[in-house]
Amino acid sequence: MKLTQEKLEKIGIFRALHLGDLLCAIPAIRNIRRAYPNATLYFISLPDAAPLIRRFSAYVDEFIPFPGYPGLPEQSFEEESFDCFLSKIRKINFDLILQMQGDGTIVNHMMRSFNSRYLAGFCKQRSAENELFLTYPNHGHEIHRHLSLIRHLGLPSDGDELEFPISKADYEHFEQLNLPLKPGKYICIHPGSRGNWRQWPPLYFAAIGNYCTDLGYQVVLTGTKQELELIGHVALLMKTKPIITAGRTTLGALAVLISRTRALIANCTGVSHLAAALKTPSVIISMDGEPHRWAPLNKELHRTIDWTTTPDFQLVHKEVAALLA
Repeated sequence: MKLTQEKLEKIGIFRALHLGDLLCAIPAIRNIRRAYPNATLYFISLPDAAPLIRRFSAYVDEFIPFPGYPGLPEQSFEEESFDCFLSKIRKINFDLILQMQGDGTIVNHMMRSFNSRYLAGFCKQRSAENELFLTYPNHGHEIHRHLSLIRHLGLPSDGDELEFPISKADYEHFEQLNLPLKPGKYICIHPGSRGNWRQWPPLYFAAIGNYCTDLGYQVVLTGTKQELELIGHVALLMKTKPIITAGRTTLGALAVLISRTRALIANCTGVSHLAAALKTPSVIISMDGEPHRWAPLNKELHRTIDWTTTPDFQLVHKEVAALLA
């Protein structure tokens, strides 16, 4: 069964993950909206994702915060909160909910309790689900994995480009920082990531920062408030004092900062997807061994080094030099 001929008025999308994961799902969500322009689209995700998802109001109408579930590490589980959440979901009477979290090992059982007319998405074994489910593809880019689900459902699949809308308020927040920066005359370096094991050594980031300074660029160290200690370490290792914006920028102001930089140098983390969406040149160091899944798709604009197979600082230096040339 395919969904192209079905009348769907209320569609839910479940993806309770973080910045990069959510951005990589936007091409699929864009295609769902194009297939059902008159439906109400609900996005079910972690509470912290609300500001990001509301940015995509052209595709998503409503946001529903997800309180967590046993086995999902992204959010602690409270039974009372989950019961309230489940009651709210059931009252909506969804025509369709799509599971776009992963292979469904943990969440598919939960989602069957949502009482949606149709349930679709990824699963580990097709025999355990209905025909609207697709065996999770453990290959290819994250963007293309979700587009494969769209095609499986019989919906048109049109384009794999990321996007990130920047609002007037974002520009205002950026201007309030009063940073002494000229567009194209600075380099953003993002040393942090959600997991410490995905972070390139601070000494290497500092060395690249020094190289950029020697070329005449101002270096800006970006990150979250929680990453200030790491960023301070990188700054101490640099011979010229960088500008530190960590903990000072909203997500939107960070997007403005990245949209105007000459280049971004970062770990393979949420900010690398932000650069891809904004078409900002970047050099990305992949520390998790999955560049085929997470690296930016445009290989000319974005250079990705798989550090797990080629732990070569000179290669990174060479790619930065080539990009800035």
